[in-house]
Amino acid sequence: MEISELEEKLLYKFKNKFFLDEACRHSSYVNEQIATDLRDNERLEFLGDAVLSLVVGHLLMQNYPDLPEGDLSRMRASLVNEYQLAKIAKMIDLGSYVKLGKGEIQTDGRKKKSILADTFEAVIAAVYLDGGFDAAFKFIKNHFSTLLPSIGTSASNYDYKSQLQEIVQVSQRVTPFYKVIQESGPDHDKTFIVQINVGEFSIKGVGKSKKMAEQDAARRAIETLELE
Repeated sequence: MEISELEEKLLYKFKNKFFLDEACRHSSYVNEQIATDLRDNERLEFLGDAVLSLVVGHLLMQNYPDLPEGDLSRMRASLVNEYQLAKIAKMIDLGSYVKLGKGEIQTDGRKKKSILADTFEAVIAAVYLDGGFDAAFKFIKNHFSTLLPSIGTSASNYDYKSQLQEIVQVSQRVTPFYKVIQESGPDHDKTFIVQINVGEFSIKGVGKSKKMAEQDAARRAIETLELE
């Protein structure tokens, strides 16, 4: 792996290159190695997720001081998810630098959203461990700068239904279809289960109203649907 080349794309130069090397080490690669002291990037991914959530929350509070907690939470969820993280990872060609096992390489693992998103979170943790919180803050701000300005002005960025519709119409040229499949509870405290169908893909969402259940289903679809 060309560490210096990746550092240029990350816009961060590591003092300790070991952190970046570990961040790019997928479990499938480690499992095939003879050396038993190698560690995969899952622990870094765990830490990176926490750092990312904190920094994005801080940036949203800073940029949108008048928005209530509910809107801020929805906006953060629309930024900190597998789809968006994989999108940023693709922009910097992170997949080319991930160390994978033979099986993952054969199944095009370098393009899998889950692997890209997890590796990007691990890289965030690597920056945090190498340079501290200020370095991680700057790193995240740099890579999310194209997403932050527009998120407060367009409801579609944190309206999951609108976001999902935009994604699938571009990639699959289909329209998501929502259907209430179950209602339970008394009239004053109902719970709805909605199923969303996107082509051959379907997933369920739950909420205290039909709209909330639809939004939950759309959120789950964005996080789990494999979109190229």
